[in-house]
Amino acid sequence: MNADALPRTGSRGPLFHLLLGGFALGTLDLVFAYVFWVSKGATLTGILQSIARGVLGDASREGGATSAALGAALHYFIATTMVVVYYLIARKHPQLVRRPIALGLLYGLVLYAVMNFVVLPLSAAGMAKFDNAAWIVSSIVMHAVFGVMCAFFARKALSAS
Repeated sequence: MNADALPRTGSRGPLFHLLLGGFALGTLDLVFAYVFWVSKGATLTGILQSIARGVLGDASREGGATSAALGAALHYFIATTMVVVYYLIARKHPQLVRRPIALGLLYGLVLYAVMNFVVLPLSAAGMAKFDNAAWIVSSIVMHAVFGVMCAFFARKALSAS
């Protein structure tokens, strides 16, 4: 076998950076949600079950660790998808990674809108409630941060291609 056909030791291709981005984004989002809601009695299990509610509906609260695991899988899948979508679009429109902060911020605002006005209403969880101004404002800010993170991980993935 030709040694040139083997991956270099320590080489990291685009998939590594996309998965790392999804993990980083998903973890930061969970930490953010936990820190915001813990004073109101939230637990990490409860947060993950609320994510599983999108598929299971109200039954997610009765699913224990199983529905929490489903929520975690869904959460990290969605976070990774957010990074991958930015990467795929940036392959055709390189300005997205040349201006990662400005365009990442905009992408994050789009993510917030899509999650709250498309994904949630189409899920078993239903339309988001907009009755907590502090949560809404902090969520919009965090989604802007998530968008910038997507841009930087997409740029790293593109440079590894």
